[in-house]
Amino acid sequence: MKSRFTASSLPDLPSQELWLILLSMNEPRLSRRAWFERMAGGLYGAALASLFRGDSGPTTRTLASEVVETKPTGVAHPSANLKPRLPHFPANARAVIQLFMNGGPSQVDLFDPKPMLDKHHGEPYFEKIAGEVENVNAAGSILRSPFKFSQHGRSGIWMSELLPCLAHQADELAVIRSMFTANLTHEPALYLIHSGQMRSGFPCLGSWVAYGLGTENQNLPAYVVLDDPAGLPVNGVENWASGFLPPVFQGTRFRSKGTPVLNLHPDQEDPPAVSPLARDFLSRLDRMHRDARPHQPQLEARLSSYELAARMQLAAAEALEISKEPSTTRQLYGIDREPTDSYGRRCLLARRLVERGVRFVQIFINGQIWDHHTGIVSGLRSACQKTDQPIAALLQDLKQRGLLESTLVVWGGEFGRLPIAQLPEDKSEANAGRDHNKNAFTTWMAGAGIKGGAVVGTTDDLGFAAVGHKVSVPDWHATILHLIGLNYEDLFYARNGLKERLTGVAEAKVIREILA
Repeated sequence: MKSRFTASSLPDLPSQELWLILLSMNEPRLSRRAWFERMAGGLYGAALASLFRGDSGPTTRTLASEVVETKPTGVAHPSANLKPRLPHFPANARAVIQLFMNGGPSQVDLFDPKPMLDKHHGEPYFEKIAGEVENVNAAGSILRSPFKFSQHGRSGIWMSELLPCLAHQADELAVIRSMFTANLTHEPALYLIHSGQMRSGFPCLGSWVAYGLGTENQNLPAYVVLDDPAGLPVNGVENWASGFLPPVFQGTRFRSKGTPVLNLHPDQEDPPAVSPLARDFLSRLDRMHRDARPHQPQLEARLSSYELAARMQLAAAEALEISKEPSTTRQLYGIDREPTDSYGRRCLLARRLVERGVRFVQIFINGQIWDHHTGIVSGLRSACQKTDQPIAALLQDLKQRGLLESTLVVWGGEFGRLPIAQLPEDKSEANAGRDHNKNAFTTWMAGAGIKGGAVVGTTDDLGFAAVGHKVSVPDWHATILHLIGLNYEDLFYARNGLKERLTGVAEAKVIREILA
């Protein structure tokens, strides 16, 4: 049987959709089967979707301006979406930028000066801390810092000569000198600092924040990861995994050079009038498929990712287009010159992302450039040269744009370094480094809700162990959540009869000494 549309047989449609349907009337006569096969894809498929709109319910489009805040999360897990949600209590911070220093920066060479290291340089000390040394055969004597320290800002915060740019931002920082952790090996220590547990399979900090608060910009992910183009950090993509939380809350990797997100744009673009209709049609098919298969978070996350990818086609490219930034801004971050170009680009991208409503941005460095078992003089200097100017520029840029009042910036690694030398194979002290130290390390925070110029905690005379106002990893997590308006006890996910939390079952306390 032959069939052909006529204008009088069409339902009342908007002129745009009517124009799409009328295009099909110019086709030669087709069988009904052939007609539906032809209509199943491309331009005609989108037009056909509009005819079915009345059967499938109203089509909803999520726009960046459609921000509807809902009740606080944590009593039970919310639906797996990224709609913005109210915090548990009012907070200044609306976004977090985490500057993660893979490998374990040396606290006694950057933020925690120890005159006793100079006084006792070269004296044996290994026997007193033998159980805390990972590389026993390479252990040497007490090693003084090869770098000079001085005080900066009105607050007089001590910093190493390796951080000349950050020194100008001293009064914005709250330095925590008394951090400690539970493991001196990279992999479990990294799992702990990111997810609160020393093994894989648990949600990381960024996922918990996205789960608790959603995102303010529905055209960009809630949680973005800017990893190093030179390579992945230790533990790879597990550093930003969502664990047992719905996969929609995991970190989304953006590239700092080239196409921000691979495979974001189709090989062949549809006409502007067709793309929205085609997406609507696919969205309804996706919902029908999902509704027939309930309780499958992987499916829910995949569909959400497809929908977000469609919205990101314009938003992501615009957000990551740093060429539009003034040359003075690019120079401030050290872009287009070595060794600051790579990290500077990602710091600038982080500012642009939080400026557009992204909730959590995480910047990683390839491998572990802060892991100086040997050659600490050249190695630590190189790591600081790559990061010092971009980080200081980020703080300055956020402040002058009024964004530091609503953005929390967090710096630190997974542990610190020992006060004794780790010697190379030739036992040369000139090329010595420091082994891992889980008993003491330094982190800092700046921005929303932070008391600038504060210094919390102390370590012993040699910087080996935290002794005053000790701060655990759960304390650190609880404080970050608090600063963004989330109570660590009330933010949980119901799983197997348990209330799973970022801080686990450990007791935690908010570090109130750094709160404004």
